[in-house]
Amino acid sequence: MSISIRKLALSIAAIAAVGAASPALAEGGAHHPRSGGFTFDGPFGTFDQAQLQRGYKVYREVCAACHSMDLMHFRTLGEKGGPFYDPHAENPAANRYVRALAAEIEVADIDTETGEAIRRPATPADKFPNPYPNRTAAAAANGGAAPPDLSVMAKARHGGADYIYSLLSGYEAPPAGLRMTATQHYNPYMSGDMTPFWDGDPEHVPAGGFIAMPAPLTSAGQVTYDDGTEATVDQMSKDVAAFIAWSSDPKATERKQSGVGVLAFLAIFAGITYASYRRIWKGVAH
Repeated sequence: MSISIRKLALSIAAIAAVGAASPALAEGGAHHPRSGGFTFDGPFGTFDQAQLQRGYKVYREVCAACHSMDLMHFRTLGEKGGPFYDPHAENPAANRYVRALAAEIEVADIDTETGEAIRRPATPADKFPNPYPNRTAAAAANGGAAPPDLSVMAKARHGGADYIYSLLSGYEAPPAGLRMTATQHYNPYMSGDMTPFWDGDPEHVPAGGFIAMPAPLTSAGQVTYDDGTEATVDQMSKDVAAFIAWSSDPKATERKQSGVGVLAFLAIFAGITYASYRRIWKGVAH
């Protein structure tokens, strides 16, 4: 028994020694995303329509130059809970705001009479146009790294909208001693391990990782908001993060409202069931 205990103690000591010898690994990883204070957080949260409208403008004027949203149609912008929902519109496709926004964008099509490729104004039925004809072209235009599609990016990244907000507003100058290439950019919120590229103190490896995308939001006023909101880098980052979160789950608000109704029904049903149980078995020993 004493030999087994001794072996166990030696094993624990060896594991502890390995951990102590690798402090850089313990410090590795990205910073925890900052909270954006979004109105849609929590089981009862809802999207701020004004924020979604601002976020769409940031996406259209900045992000859409490189990033696609292949799962999004213009008509989705006019659905209930969407940035341009109009209760007076017969349906999302008939929404005047959606029709106007779609008409501002040209999409590729085929002339039904001549069969030739043409460009025409988009309609609510069209998808958001992809800035590149294919992934190979996207990678070639961006130093070998194809920009990811943003349709469900908030669902695809741990931290969701908070992560997107933190990443966009969190670019920093690389610490001295960090080896980088010309196509890499440092961001403390990007997942990665800087240990192999760090020439400084091995016990203080910088958090974060490399990202191929340069900071897309660089200065205040880069986008002009129609509602007069000051377009700081922080504000634009929050707004586009909220828009991407909505596009990742356009039915989130309706689902939450349905869930509240279901919980209320179950609570009432449970009360009726218990009252019936007490009445039926009243005075009966069991």
